[in-house]
Amino acid sequence: MHAWRGRTCHVRTHYSPPHSCWPPRRRSRSNRRPAARDRDRPAKQNDKADEHPATQESVGNPSLELKFYGQNHDILLTGKPGDENNPTHLWTGVCTTPCAATLRDKTNMADLTGLARIRWNTKMSGFHRIRPIVKLADGKWYIGDREEGSSTADWIVSEFNLADVKWLVFDPEKVVTKGNFVPVDLSKVDEIGFADLMPGSGHGPGGWVDVAQIEVYGKAVPRTGGGSQ
Repeated sequence: MHAWRGRTCHVRTHYSPPHSCWPPRRRSRSNRRPAARDRDRPAKQNDKADEHPATQESVGNPSLELKFYGQNHDILLTGKPGDENNPTHLWTGVCTTPCAATLRDKTNMADLTGLARIRWNTKMSGFHRIRPIVKLADGKWYIGDREEGSSTADWIVSEFNLADVKWLVFDPEKVVTKGNFVPVDLSKVDEIGFADLMPGSGHGPGGWVDVAQIEVYGKAVPRTGGGSQ
């Protein structure tokens, strides 16, 4: 799994750099696509490359925290590093209730306004879909109307702008939506992830979600105060 990434000079890194590798373009700073700062690390599979509960040890980047939500959030880690047909990924098949997972950067929040976007690599079974979820600096949770589940046959990499997403209030304990669509200020996002709003069906075809990669392109907002970096 990857988080809060971007591109600059064809090298994927974290957050917006202090300068660009390309000549300046005639457009305002607010209209520039967010790039990134630190190089990312993939998820950590164990030596056996088998299926096992996902934990903090599954995260390859020491600056990120992996969190799980739901009344039964038995999300597993499986797959093989470097295998594009079965990449290292999170799997929701044994979640007996709706479940969710997020990543939290220990030193920065994320400003996901403007042209911020998410790219993820997913595969579904049955009628399952995933949707983006965010926890803001004030502790409030929201889930987006953007869903991914276009392929049950193969891994699909898709990307979307967060400016196009509509948001509902999200209950992370039950992993359910509440109320009607509301405006959301994404300038200080504490956690970012996905939710599967249906219980898993277990092993074999039926109903579950695979998520191998999450890339979030935004601006860093230091948790200790100050402006964006």
